[in-house]
Amino acid sequence: MSQTTPIKRPSVFGGAMIIAGTAVGAGMFSIPIVTSGVWFSGSTLMLVYTWFCMFMSGLMLLEANLNYPVGSSFHTMVKGLLGNIWNSINGLSVAFVLYILTYAYISAGGSIISHTLTSVFSINQTMAGLLFAILVAFIVWLSTKAVDRINTILIGGMVITFVFSVSDMFAQVQPEILFNRNESNAEYLPYALAAFPYLLASFGYHGNIPGLAKYYHQDAKSVVRSLLIGTLIALVIYLLWQYVIQGNIPRAGFKQVIAEGGNIGNLLAQLDNGVVTPLVKQLLNAFSYMALASSFLGVSLGLLDYIADFFKFEDTPVGRTKSALVTFVPPTVAALLFPDGFLYAIGFAGLAATIWAVIVPAMLAHASRKKFPQATYHAPGGSFMIYFVILFGLINIVAHVASTLNLLPVYK
Repeated sequence: MSQTTPIKRPSVFGGAMIIAGTAVGAGMFSIPIVTSGVWFSGSTLMLVYTWFCMFMSGLMLLEANLNYPVGSSFHTMVKGLLGNIWNSINGLSVAFVLYILTYAYISAGGSIISHTLTSVFSINQTMAGLLFAILVAFIVWLSTKAVDRINTILIGGMVITFVFSVSDMFAQVQPEILFNRNESNAEYLPYALAAFPYLLASFGYHGNIPGLAKYYHQDAKSVVRSLLIGTLIALVIYLLWQYVIQGNIPRAGFKQVIAEGGNIGNLLAQLDNGVVTPLVKQLLNAFSYMALASSFLGVSLGLLDYIADFFKFEDTPVGRTKSALVTFVPPTVAALLFPDGFLYAIGFAGLAATIWAVIVPAMLAHASRKKFPQATYHAPGGSFMIYFVILFGLINIVAHVASTLNLLPVYK
């Protein structure tokens, strides 16, 4: 009598590391800056609200994905459930966001590597970016498991450098600064809307869901647990970061950070006023490097899965080579030609992400329940949760448009 060998599924922890590594990037350094207007209590509520909506939209995307063949990505799902028009809109949104982020990470990685190695040997940003792109492309080309392993190492390094870098600052958090007790008649609510798009971008992981469904052999429970653990890791990191930064730097101090450009160096300069030691600054730098690398791996893996599904490339060495070339060559060429140009386009990437990571997943879940009434997995919350997530997306779209038109008050 023949026996069926049970499928051995990968560890949920590995999937969670892919999700957390994709979500937590160097962009987290901007969160205390963009939420300086609403400050700690307000930003905590906004982060939890954003996390919940982004987690639920991920479950809705998973619900739709499980009704299609293994490996099916956005292109197949949206075309099958929402039609050609929405498929075109979503396809442009997905490609734009993932390509823009891949381009940004190549550019930023080249800059970081060039700066870091200056004291050892001279390498220009263009060459460093090219080498960085080739290395990441090779890892992503190997397999999802390779990204899983590397991201687990990077997340481990991020946790170590994060814990050591903020441990000293924890002891120095001052309640009067954290809760802004020294500023009378302070306004917070008017600055909330402008901050939402940045928080949404900080929980972007949706491009990896089809790949995880394939990785776990369509086991919904494993994917859901990976999404929950991974996104919660991101949320906890963000909340701890908010606590130590906004508990050490007075709210008024962020006006100078914003006036100077609002980058990592400006934030660290404020922390340097007796708050952190040179060692802590180096640990924060190391954390930002690993956060960049883990996000690059996660985002580019999501793009490769999308490209493979769109062009129907097979999951073979030749097929993955084709997918890797289409994934990495365009953004790498763009990063080599325009190493600093992503700043002009990154704002529009947030608007596009709202469409494909929030609005479309909710619409997919709604359409999927009509087309596949016998489906074994449904995202929780019923129709109410679908509209709840869509409302969140509309809030972010309004925020993006209003910010672009300079119609929102900005703390500065």
